[in-house]
Amino acid sequence: MNFATQNLVFDPQIIRRFDVNGPRYTSYPTADRFVEAFDAEAAKLWLHKRNIGGISRPLSLYFHIPFCNTICYYCACNKIITKDHGRSAKYLKYLAKEIELQSQHLDGEHDVIQLHWGGGTPTFLSHDEMRQLMGATREHFRLLEGGEYSIEVDPRKVDDATVALLGELGFNRMSVGVQDFDERVQQAINRIQTEEETGNVIRAARANGFQSISVDLIYGLPHQTVMGFNRTLERVLAMDPDRLSIYNYAHLPSLFKPQRRINDADLPSADAKLQILSLAIKKLTEAGYVFIGMDHFAKPDDELAVAQRQGRLHRNFQGYSTYADCDMLSFGISSISKVGPTYSQNVKTMDEYYDRLDAGMLPVFRGIELNADDILRRSIIQALMCHFELSIESIESAHLIDFRKYFAAELEDLKAMEQAGLVRVSKDWISVLPPGRMLVRAISMVFDRYLRADRQRTRYSKVI
Repeated sequence: MNFATQNLVFDPQIIRRFDVNGPRYTSYPTADRFVEAFDAEAAKLWLHKRNIGGISRPLSLYFHIPFCNTICYYCACNKIITKDHGRSAKYLKYLAKEIELQSQHLDGEHDVIQLHWGGGTPTFLSHDEMRQLMGATREHFRLLEGGEYSIEVDPRKVDDATVALLGELGFNRMSVGVQDFDERVQQAINRIQTEEETGNVIRAARANGFQSISVDLIYGLPHQTVMGFNRTLERVLAMDPDRLSIYNYAHLPSLFKPQRRINDADLPSADAKLQILSLAIKKLTEAGYVFIGMDHFAKPDDELAVAQRQGRLHRNFQGYSTYADCDMLSFGISSISKVGPTYSQNVKTMDEYYDRLDAGMLPVFRGIELNADDILRRSIIQALMCHFELSIESIESAHLIDFRKYFAAELEDLKAMEQAGLVRVSKDWISVLPPGRMLVRAISMVFDRYLRADRQRTRYSKVI
């Protein structure tokens, strides 16, 4: 039995029992708990206080590029469908304003160890626009040697010259959107993408020195079947990506208008979704991939798998990361920053974004300053999500609490999961057992104080 299969047990009955609606925990507290009382002035204050105590850790930067040429019906991202580069040219001008504004208020060094362009479709940008954005970034920040510099790529819009440019600009990691290679599925979600296009981009990335290539798939899309997804997996595995993400499609047409073009009757049943997920886990573990957590798999020698083995894995708005101690500055509409014990989110529309920057203001519209309880619970959820175990003694020492008294109600709630074989609670440890690893979001929810007070979970997607 290899390392990967030892770390995961897929039990459909257990999953059906504990598959609830819940957050993805890219932050704690989650973004829906942010408040407008934490405004641009509060965010600015914390940028100035970042270097308290003389500790100035390297930064993580995120840039939200919201533009897409065409609409994918499943998508729930904050995006703008256009073919007009006049809109992106204006947006980049304002991104440069925000970069300058944030850097002016930023205390401490401006060294960067991690950078990510997400969207939308970052490769919507022309070559000149890409150079312009990276130039504005390097004008105010220093990208350190050996850092993780990643970009989300749509293979339908990228040729060899674009991949070469990305390498030249400093990118060394790439996330490639696939979702499914089945033509009927692609037509239903309005994303026609050939295997050849995808393979060409991955080959070009390797030829241009990209160190890690990730492929994104989605299960639960219209017309998906076990046999069809099996063919997709075989074709993806033949491309030999370093990482795979297999996301659950959350069908929430009342929240995301494009999903109204997907016919409910075409979606696979709950049982079929479980069978598809079970197949994916089996094929990936047999191919030697390690289950990192939630929906992420990586080769055993990939940085994420190494970081997990060494206890360095972290989770933030970019997903799983190897850099735990970064403050994260984010730029563009709806993006979320993390500075010290705070989170702040930018306004969600272009007009608001432009208006605030024209007024010389950070475009923040809400956020939160964590209290001691938030920080304590965040550390617990991070440990469970990233490492599947929690040292009770370490938490007590770091936060000066009696764990069993403080979390008496939570430990009581864990008993049902303990009896079902999902977790083991001992004197010194809480451990997520192999049958519980797919359900780590549900286990983490037990420690979410906001959810304990508010059982309204319909705003979230299902865990599986």
